[in-house]
Amino acid sequence: MLFTDRTDAGQRLAEALRHLEGEDPVVLGLPRGGVPVAYQVARALGAQLDVIVVRKLGVPYQRELGFGAIGEGGVRVISDDIVRRGRLEQADLASVEHAEAAELARQAHRFRDGRPRLDLAGRTAIVVDDGIATGATAAAACEVVRAQGASRVVLAVPVAPPDAAQRLRDAADEFVCLSTPFGFSAVGEWYQDFSQTPDDEVVSLLARAADGTAADGMDTGAATGPADADVAEEVAIDACGVRLTGDLNLPAGAKAIVMFAHGSGSSRHSPRNRHVAEALNRAGLGTLLFDLLTPAEEANRANVFAIETLADRLTDATEWLRGRAAVPIGYFGASTGAAAALRAASAPDADIGAVVSRGGRPDLAGPLLAGVRAPTLLIVGGNDPQVLDLNREAEAALRCESHLEVIPGATHLFEEPGALDQVAELARDWFLGHLVG
Repeated sequence: MLFTDRTDAGQRLAEALRHLEGEDPVVLGLPRGGVPVAYQVARALGAQLDVIVVRKLGVPYQRELGFGAIGEGGVRVISDDIVRRGRLEQADLASVEHAEAAELARQAHRFRDGRPRLDLAGRTAIVVDDGIATGATAAAACEVVRAQGASRVVLAVPVAPPDAAQRLRDAADEFVCLSTPFGFSAVGEWYQDFSQTPDDEVVSLLARAADGTAADGMDTGAATGPADADVAEEVAIDACGVRLTGDLNLPAGAKAIVMFAHGSGSSRHSPRNRHVAEALNRAGLGTLLFDLLTPAEEANRANVFAIETLADRLTDATEWLRGRAAVPIGYFGASTGAAAALRAASAPDADIGAVVSRGGRPDLAGPLLAGVRAPTLLIVGGNDPQVLDLNREAEAALRCESHLEVIPGATHLFEEPGALDQVAELARDWFLGHLVG
């Protein structure tokens, strides 16, 4: 699983932690990179956010070997076994602890800007980092949080190596990790953007949370008609009993909205789908990019081929959107998402204005293709022969207005220079012609 950045990772992680919403948890981010991830988790759960400052105590002659850790409030977690086997003198231990305690106090004051630490006594604490390398700091943080009085400790991270993940399951009451890839060498390789998190960003996020702006949740209000001003907001959609997260963009005066149905290995953060969505936005069309699967469901690849389930959720999300904007709606589907879009569009009461498939698997909609009434454009790369054959068969099964557009030289992901721009232009023209007319 590849994350766009820490914001994306936090939003996906939040969906996997929804079951803790009713426990009034405290979310604790490990500085520095864990705080932007924790901020998104706290925002989605409507929870308080704080920083968990932990300093590892390293053996004087082998600093990477920790003999313990300290946290705020005078919390000390010491491994007597390492102290004994290392034959460490009390004077050496005290010297290390004194130096680390000074740095801990400096960091805590800097990050909180003078605000007091949140009381964890009797509460559920969710410890969040942007990823795990060895797991030593995360494990120490869990011990510190428990010593500070938390009644339940949950450790949550986007990515970790399998061996570290296995060890950390015993460090907390619950361990939540979205991805444990076998080919793991560093946390940063699983992010498109893993730029350093500066102190100022940590301070700003914690301040916003303290002011109450992190726990404001996602907008679920209602609106009708074209927007008078540009709207760009994260939304929460209840579809078939599942909470889905999406990004709604409505240019001022938008007279139609295109919903994106993502396929296998993709999400609303897909750079390819966002490229198309931005082209539609520039043309004055609204877009809703949302995930049809939760992060936990995405881990099971079989779910991306559960076309009926995906289509049902798309149908429910469409009804939700109709309550927000009384304008024509179209579907843009990629890979298996195209099958879900066509299946949803085939329902007798679907009322979908147009469908575009990019590198899609419309064949997976099966006999329901004959029931699609929305004008449908199938876009396939010329160097994607298997999918091209499947699209030709699907077009023959369609009974609505349809067209198969082949982009010469393009492969399945349209990564060739200019190929994705052609997809965006074709989709834009199709939707403008059939939704806005």
